Order: sequence, then structure tokens, then C-alpha cells
Amino acid sequence: MKNNPLHQLMNPKSIATVGAGNNPMKMGAIQALSIVKDGFAGKFYPIHPTEKEVFGYRAYSSALDLPDAPDLVMFVLPAPLVIPILDDFGRIGTKRAIVITAGFRETGDEGRRLEEDLKETACRHNIRFLGPNCMGIINSEIALNVTVMPLNTAPGSLGMASQSGTYITQTLPYLQNRGIRFSKAISVGNEADLNIIDALEFLGEDEQTKAIALYIEGLKDAERFLEVARRITPRKAVVAQYVGGSAAGARAGSSHTGAMAGPDYLYEGLFRQAGIIRVNSVEELYNQAWALSTQPPLKGRRIAVLTNSGGPGTAMSHTCNEGGLDVPRFSERLQDKIRELIPPYGAAGNPVDLTFHLDAEVLSTRLPELIMSSGEVDGIVMHGLMSSGFMRAVFPHVSDLLGIDDEELFINQFSRDLTKPLALPGKFGMPMILSSFFGREDSYTKSYQDNNIPVFDAPEKAARAMLALHRHHLIRQRAPHKPAKLPAVSTTAAAIIKDALRKGNNTIDEYSSKRILAAYGAPVSDEKLADGAEEAVKAAAELGYPVVVKGCSAQFAHKTGRGLIHLNLNSNDEVRKAFKQVAVAAGQEIPVLVAKMVKGEREFMAGMTRYPGFGPCVMFGLGGIFAEAFNDSVFRLAPLTPADTEEMFSDIRANELLGPYRGLAPVDRETLGSVLQALGNLALLHPEITEIDLNPIIISGSSPVIVDALVILHQDKA
Repeated sequence: MKNNPLHQLMNPKSIATVGAGNNPMKMGAIQALSIVKDGFAGKFYPIHPTEKEVFGYRAYSSALDLPDAPDLVMFVLPAPLVIPILDDFGRIGTKRAIVITAGFRETGDEGRRLEEDLKETACRHNIRFLGPNCMGIINSEIALNVTVMPLNTAPGSLGMASQSGTYITQTLPYLQNRGIRFSKAISVGNEADLNIIDALEFLGEDEQTKAIALYIEGLKDAERFLEVARRITPRKAVVAQYVGGSAAGARAGSSHTGAMAGPDYLYEGLFRQAGIIRVNSVEELYNQAWALSTQPPLKGRRIAVLTNSGGPGTAMSHTCNEGGLDVPRFSERLQDKIRELIPPYGAAGNPVDLTFHLDAEVLSTRLPELIMSSGEVDGIVMHGLMSSGFMRAVFPHVSDLLGIDDEELFINQFSRDLTKPLALPGKFGMPMILSSFFGREDSYTKSYQDNNIPVFDAPEKAARAMLALHRHHLIRQRAPHKPAKLPAVSTTAAAIIKDALRKGNNTIDEYSSKRILAAYGAPVSDEKLADGAEEAVKAAAELGYPVVVKGCSAQFAHKTGRGLIHLNLNSNDEVRKAFKQVAVAAGQEIPVLVAKMVKGEREFMAGMTRYPGFGPCVMFGLGGIFAEAFNDSVFRLAPLTPADTEEMFSDIRANELLGPYRGLAPVDRETLGSVLQALGNLALLHPEITEIDLNPIIISGSSPVIVDALVILHQDKA
């Protein structure tokens, strides 16, 4: 059973508008015209204090005057007026609303108070609503459009949820010119009630929607977002653009939606973990999501490139290769068959280049059908199919020579039946994506786009769309997600944390930090705590030289460069001297940590941090003294599964260091993964911990050893 409240909101049988009069230059009137002009078959009830009719429909002065309670009410009027009228609709039984009106949280303190009143009123009547400060919805399945732009296209298969209303409203003509059609589109605005996660869940359940596009400025509940997305992405592609990760992007986002932005690296990790395909522009968002919503799934990485021009063919091949796809050389048998169809100067090996061969049937039908049926490819990208656009362009030059004055007669001579080529993706269950420098003014471009075969205006865009299908192919191959199970709370760790909080310490010293980690199975260095020089000497003798001596105090969270660390000590005298030097550097005698010297040529780091809306996030990356210089790290939300940690290992740029490298044994990935899992478990089991820093984790032989650790607490959570 589908319990998401958007199912009812997106499928009303009756709609009331509040604030829509007869002035077509007012926003409310424009949106009301979209409802009545774009084919909505349900009842329409305008509410207006003075007008008797609105666009030929009887108008009512109040919700209390309506003959029945509408399924949906839409508000476009000054913010202070919304709440009492919403209360009236609640009294008559309306359960869904869209608040287009701005002037709420995004405007400051007074707006925030007004938004709280709006939420309270809706909650009292069990009304679920979108907005405020949104641009409405589109449901092409029932010809419902409440946005300011006309919807002039047939129903599509791309679902979209956006924290910017522009991207489902002002872009409608832009999308129409590219053959891209929505199934459903949802503007969520301030998300005072229903939010972009609810929209994602709804689109994941919607049968008309085959792929989902998300425009995100910030998330309030990353944990729920991850849970919902994980259910959807193995069967339905989700593409997202996130723009809040920079200071300017976050500032702009909060100014017009009140969104909660977060660091870009956390969103990158979240999307990876959720199986979401991330893009960097709204153009890529539409293009790649449209390809994913219309084409059969890609089943492998072998791509055919078919073109009538060498440059575009090379560009598509290069882009495919750079993204991890293969453009394999065709077998001699297949090449021989291709040569029978192309000029002798053409290339048959892949890319297949006809070199400005104008036989449209060869390029559109015979060659792609031959290649698709060969069993040698999994998808095909094509460039150069053109008809009326090209003929119209050359007509002025050839008309005199051919003795033809009628341009349309000339163009019609070259028209072709495209029934067979349009059926190729469905016939072979194989994606086919095109590029052309002619838009919908060309009959071929228009026909392909209108029949759900993407045609992009640049070869690289077509190739990148195929790369998106490849990325979703890899996501579909993931093992089914199995939720991680948390271990029991360690009494040892809990006691250490409690003691630190009792003493008012926000920082836990290194020795105690490692005891906390060891309590959850993390491999820490072999070490002893010493309060005096002779005790340090005794500890060194028991551990065996060489050793490390480090100052160990909650007062000194960061020791590097402060004279608090002494390495490669090989005698009792060196240990005594080191103890004294630590005391001098600290300005007082402090305990020291005496540890067995751990040697290894590879160093990594790991950690945990919290961010509003995210909860605990685990980090892994290249460690040691070069950690900040190379900034090679990845993040995931806790708790982590073994699959999560394996993907983290693969995602760092220096991932080759984890395998056999220049005579070094491969890293024990299972143990290293358990360290990352322990960090997430610690954060979830002990909410008092706000940060954990493990740097470095030295790989000794193949075994990871945590040689430095820092745990930071938040006193307010005690």
C-alpha cells in the first residue's frame, strides 16, 4: 500500500485556488489558467473575495461556501492571509494543499513565526502540504499543471523534485525544445511539511516515472534520504545536482528556500552510498535523467560509435573511454558486413565513420540494426542523422542548379519512414542515444525525440548520457543492501567517556581514546602509559626497542611540531631524555605514552564527524604528513556495512596503495574496514562523541595499526 501523502496530492479530482482572479498578468491567475487550459478534467473552484466568475468558472467568496471539500487547495496570496483561509479549508475537510505564497521562513524571524503558525494550522486539521514558497506540481498522466508555464507536451517518463521552482516551471519551454517530458514534477519550496525526500519516495513508487532527477540545495535528514534512495536506485535511476556545498551556493540557497546546505564532500559521499548519479549542471541533470528514463538498461560496457563525421565520432569515443566504457574494435566478420554498406573511404572498425554519406537509411537503420544484432556491443551512440534541417539549410545553394523553386517539395523528396529505426532500442533491448547539430526544426531530430530516443546537441553530451546508463548499470550490480547491526555498548568505553565528561574535558587523551577504540575491536598500537621517567624506561623494556615516547594529556590534542613526540628511541637513556624533553615542551611533567615503534611505508587516516542534518559521518583517506596536501578522502554515513567500506577504499584516488604495490603485500582490507565500521558504531552508541581523528593508521606488513587517536566530546550531550 502506498502511504506517501503525495499520491493523494498529485492526483486530485477537484482543485480550489485562493488568490486567482481574472487579471492574466497576476501570478495566481496565470497558474489557474494552467489548470483550466492544460486539460485537467476534474472540478475547479476559484476562491475570490469580489469576483463572481474566474475565467468562466463560478467563484466563491469563501471555502465555507463551496458545494464540497476539494481534494487540493492552492494558495497564491499575501502570506498573512494564508493561515485563516487554510483553517477554513481544514474545517470543511480538505486534506492537501500547495502554498505557492512566499514570505515565510526565507524572509527572517517574522517569516519563521508565520511558518510555524502555518504548520500548526495544517497539523490541527491533518492537512499535508507543499511549500510555502514553491511553484507547484505537474502530473502529466492526468494533464494537471499548476505552474506558471503552459504544459504543451505529451506525458513523459522523467520524474523531478526540485528545491527551486524554476527548474520545473521556467524550464518547460527549454525542455520542450529538447524533447524532454516530465511524468511528474514537484517543487518543494521551504519544505515546511512535505519535503524532497517525500517527493523522492513518491516518484520511486510512481509507475509512470522511469528515472528521477533531483535538484538539491540542502537536506534536513540525510539518514532518511539514504534509506529511501537505497530502496529506489537498484531498480530506478536517480540523478542529482547539489549546489549548496560552496559558501556562495549555501548562502544563495538559504536566501530563497531556507535550505540547510552542507559541505560538498558529505553530499558526495551520501550520493555514492545511496547509488545516486551526481551531475554538475542542470543541463546534465535533464539530459542524463532523460536518457535513463527512456532507454533500455545498459547491460555491459561495450559501446558502438556510429557517425557520418570523424570529429564527432572521435569525441564520442574519447568521452566513452574516459568514463570507463569500452569502444571495442569490431570483429573482421562484422567489419566485412559493414564495409558492404559504407563508401570505400569509410571506417568500419568502431567508430564506424561514413564520412558524409547521405544515405539516411544506411545510417539510421541498416548499420545500427547490423551492429546491434551482432552480439558485439551493449549500446550505441550515433551522430549525424539529419533530414529537413539540413535540406532547408542547403536549399538556397542548390535550388538554381536543380531548377526547383519549391523548398517544401525539395525537402519532402528526402523524407523517410522512421518506423524501423525508432523501434531499434525496444527490439534489441539496447540503449541508443544520438547527437545532432540540428534541433527540432529537423524532422529526424523531432521524430526521435518524440519517440523517446534522446538527441543531444553535442557528441560529448550523447556520450555522457551513455556514461550515466553505465553508472546505473554498476549500481544495479551492487549486492542488495543489508542493514548494519550495532554491537552492544562497551562498558569500558562508556566509563571512559563518563569520566571525561565528569571532569569537564571535551578532549580525551590519546591513551584513553585508543582504549575506547580497542573496546570495539579496532587495532591500536602496543603501548603503556607512564607517569615518570623510570616508569617509561620500564615500559620500553617490556615492549622492546625501538619505541616512541609521546606526551599524553587531554590538554594537548595535537602534538606534532610541539616537541611532544620522540620517535625511534633505542635505549633507556634516550627514553629518559625524551621524557624530560616532553615535560619542557609541555611546561610541566605530564604522563607519556610509550609505544612499540610501528613501521610501514603506507599511511592512511580515518575519522568521524557530525554535521546538522547528517548525523555521524565516517571519513577514510590518505594519511600521514601529506593528508592535507593531497586531500584524498571520502565520507559515508554511519552505520557502515562491509560493502560501504569496500566502496570507500575504491573511491580514494590513492586506492592502488591498498593492493600489492611495489613489492608490498596487499592491505588487510577486512581489518581496515572494521576500523571504519567501529568509528560509525562508536558515534551511534555514544552520542556524546562529536569527533574522532585517527591519523596515521600505519600499514605494518599488511596489517593496519592505529598509532594516533583523538576523541572529542560535546559536553551538552552528557
